[in-house]
Amino acid sequence: MFRKEKVLILGLARSGVSCAKLLRERGNYVVVNDSKEKEEFDSSLIKELEDIGVEFVFGGHPDDLLEKGFTYLIKSPGIAIDHKYVILAKLLQIPVINELEVAYQILRKEKNVTIIGITGTNGKTTTTTLIYEMIKKSGKKVHLAGNIGNPLCNVVPLVSDGDILVVETSCQQLENTMLYKPDIAVMTNISEAHLEFMKTFEHYKYVKSKMFFNQSSNDLLIVNKSDRELMDMTKEAKARKKYFSIDDVCDCYFKDEAIYYNDYKVIDTNLIKLVGHHNYENIMASILACIEVGVNFDDIKEVLTSFTGVSHRLEFVLEKDGVKYYNDTEATNIKCTQIALSSFKQPIILILGGYERGQDFYMLKDYCENVKTILAIGSTKERVLEFASDMKIETYGFDTLKEAMEKMIDITSPGDVVLLSPASASWDYYEKCEDRGDEFKDFVKNL
Repeated sequence: MFRKEKVLILGLARSGVSCAKLLRERGNYVVVNDSKEKEEFDSSLIKELEDIGVEFVFGGHPDDLLEKGFTYLIKSPGIAIDHKYVILAKLLQIPVINELEVAYQILRKEKNVTIIGITGTNGKTTTTTLIYEMIKKSGKKVHLAGNIGNPLCNVVPLVSDGDILVVETSCQQLENTMLYKPDIAVMTNISEAHLEFMKTFEHYKYVKSKMFFNQSSNDLLIVNKSDRELMDMTKEAKARKKYFSIDDVCDCYFKDEAIYYNDYKVIDTNLIKLVGHHNYENIMASILACIEVGVNFDDIKEVLTSFTGVSHRLEFVLEKDGVKYYNDTEATNIKCTQIALSSFKQPIILILGGYERGQDFYMLKDYCENVKTILAIGSTKERVLEFASDMKIETYGFDTLKEAMEKMIDITSPGDVVLLSPASASWDYYEKCEDRGDEFKDFVKNL
């Protein structure tokens, strides 16, 4: 499997690098094409790849490149689904796949492993991390891979028979899978997202459904029963199903401030470090997956009482002088900020705003009951100020996060929650939203 093939990798991102290395180790002829110039990349990385025999075409996408006899086009997740090479490859009957599919096909051919795949619009990373931590706590050999930042191709050389792989899978990755089939598929939820990439919500749902398309009755599909769209999407799935729900009794459910597996109380939610019903859903999905691979309740509970969240996703930073600080910089859209605001009953000082891309802050109207002050920041500052004024919420406007945090010092009181949940991307002042979150955490830790 994937030996002595002629492969074109489109896009020299993290997954492209990982895939190129694995394919060259297996004796494939590999060409990488990227629109950027060679000088824009780390020279040591380019040399490392050239030394193992990878060839490059930089600075554009020549019209005739795909006519040179390639057996596969491997598209990086960030490349548009209607890129001219994707269209041409289909005309030339060249399979368009991705790094995830390459790794999956090799693993299925050569190793006896259990793959747990996680997808959904929100909660993927938290659920993936929880499953990984619970399995690791149990002592089983487990690997973390996928959209969480570690391409599956990186893991392939490390895997032995009997291992468990926990793989976060994005819609961009599922777009170009063919045979990919997790033994356990987890669907957290579904709502409109990534339409600039997926084009339509219907196509987005179709792509997400590829998580379970190839599953059989021997596989397991874990579904959020409270999500009607998801229930409709999965009704024809062939896999056996288990359900979790925040508001309905099923395989794993929330009732009376506790989480139950069947009728067994797993844990009271006041013992869990994560906050919010959305996180309880992530936890329930994780419990179902982990029970399936033999993790016991003691290990599950130990993780739940110590896990403080994925970095930058409603991440508890610290409590000082009775004020709790949460970093939710990954809330780059309105939906994520709605979820964050729903997670607290305490008075909230909300840091809101950032890069301007037409987001409708008035969609937060029904979620601001506990918001006592808004600190408006970034390019959207004036629109946030207008929204807060209409809501009659005390508001201050600043260009930068640092200025907002300096004001925050003067207005916090014991019992408050300070929440960075901007409902906006960070590109007005930062290269990536993690930089914004790190600045917030550094400021808080130095109070």
